[in-house]
Amino acid sequence: MQILILILKKVELVDDIMEKLAETGVRGGTIVESTGMAKSLVNMEDLPIFGMLRHILTDDEKLASKVLLFVLKNEQVMTTRRTIKEVIGDLSEPNTGIMFSIPITDVEGFGE
Repeated sequence: MQILILILKKVELVDDIMEKLAETGVRGGTIVESTGMAKSLVNMEDLPIFGMLRHILTDDEKLASKVLLFVLKNEQVMTTRRTIKEVIGDLSEPNTGIMFSIPITDVEGFGE
């Protein structure tokens, strides 16, 4: 089993991602509201370079992100990754997101 973690900057795509994953058989996940490091840096008064960033990044929506967590069987991981990329596009594009998975050695409460 693995946990797949997606830190999503394109928060408007969450519903589309969940719908497509449900179609592939992924039945559960957790969504956590989050903000990135940029929001903290924008609010730092004593760093002059970030004053310029403040003007660029003042829209809270640009600073928002969501963390999506999925506990998956090993055979679901590649399909899930592929489905997520079909919805959000190329993850190497700026302000898209970061996706990774980590092996899980022990799981309780994972309904079958």
